[in-house]
Amino acid sequence: MLTASEPGRTGVSEWVDEVLLAGAGNDVCLHLPTGPVARSGLRRLVTAKQETLVAAGLRPGGCVALNLPPSLTYVANLLAAWRLGAQAVLLDHRLTSYEVDAALDRLGVQVHVAVGSTTGSPLNVFHDVTETVTVRPAGRPAATPHAVLQLSSGSTGPSKVIGRTAADLVTEVERYTRIDGVPARGERIILLPSMVHVLGLVGGLLYGLHAGVELVPPRRLTGDSILEAVAAADTPATVLGVPFHIGLLNSVADPPTLPQLKRMTTGGELVPAAVAAAFGEKYGVPLGNMWGMTELGVIATDLFGAHRPALAPAPGIEVREVDGELRIRSPESPYVGLSDPARWADGWLHTRDAGRVDPGTGLVTVLGRLDSQVSVGGLKVDLTEVEHALTELPGVAAAVVLYDREITAFVQLAADATGPSVESALAERVAGYKRPRALHVLPALPRTTTGKLVRDRAVLRAAISGKPLRDSGKVSDGSR
Repeated sequence: MLTASEPGRTGVSEWVDEVLLAGAGNDVCLHLPTGPVARSGLRRLVTAKQETLVAAGLRPGGCVALNLPPSLTYVANLLAAWRLGAQAVLLDHRLTSYEVDAALDRLGVQVHVAVGSTTGSPLNVFHDVTETVTVRPAGRPAATPHAVLQLSSGSTGPSKVIGRTAADLVTEVERYTRIDGVPARGERIILLPSMVHVLGLVGGLLYGLHAGVELVPPRRLTGDSILEAVAAADTPATVLGVPFHIGLLNSVADPPTLPQLKRMTTGGELVPAAVAAAFGEKYGVPLGNMWGMTELGVIATDLFGAHRPALAPAPGIEVREVDGELRIRSPESPYVGLSDPARWADGWLHTRDAGRVDPGTGLVTVLGRLDSQVSVGGLKVDLTEVEHALTELPGVAAAVVLYDREITAFVQLAADATGPSVESALAERVAGYKRPRALHVLPALPRTTTGKLVRDRAVLRAAISGKPLRDSGKVSDGSR
């Protein structure tokens, strides 16, 4: 069992060197488009960044915000902050200046590490970044013992502040080592999700560093570039991403034969059956699925696609179903500055995901958000079911279905599809009382910085240009 020195504290500890940076100096841990990075080189860079942070006044128990894109600069500053014993606040580089300033003030950050200059295309997965380090005189030491603070995705409303201790992070890394099907030492992870968020952070960066798995971000975020990264070496490769990335790979017209490709593993939203089937037919490898939360990391997995749509709880995770909601054993609340029994109470985290737990096998089936269950004229409608029916229709690239005084759908279509054609096809698959009363077609559905579809009603309303035409049989195409 892995352990973190002085677990649960932001004080000086050795867990970064013991758990993440240990190993032969010539072992390659990152293979960037600019070339390989060996452990010895990463250790030297972490030491240099640590000296810079100390010169800026950061001390054990201090608080530093990293507002950087995925980059070697980000990795080195994060590990340096943790090695110093400081609390790291992770802010997505795509946030606006207003959002960043609000977070810095809200969390009392002492040192702010941001982008000074960057080169390359916005489509780059990893960036070449030079940082600026700014001291914030009004900042204060970390108010909690967490090693990292993250903001929730905000897909259903305002972001929450979520804290995780060093011991918690190390426990999750150890949990990954016991999941059947994860990449092993000497293999590669083609890393697509941002390392600012939990899947890319723990499932990619931290696990890869600990397990001796080489992390390989593709040069660009395109289907062809992802396949080029797989083909660049002979060692087995697992593509790690979210459903958005499946779409990139499914869009490749004629992919090459890739014996190195072991599987793709996705986290985030539920993957519609049609999307999973299309991926399997095109690439001939398993499409594994993970369910997790920023609050806890990985919760349940099905990396071989054997139980779809069900998943097996990850080692050490206890899941139960209460009144149709999935709850996870969590001895302490992960929320910072929030006391809400609707989110955490009596040692259980309320996921707000609807689902069921098979009493015989323990397998977990996630059915979507709990608020997706609505009553229409006394009849129960599962909006997730309607949403999946929409996404499986030809020409529908993405869909969100909400109850906004009535069942309302927001869809993103391929070039050949139209609102009326989608509505006609849906009528053949879904009963009339379940079908959306308003259907809005948008050029692109709003997404969070992690690629999740936004389900906040206010954001979706703001994305509509003009009023919906289909309040009584008409369809809004989002262009009026």
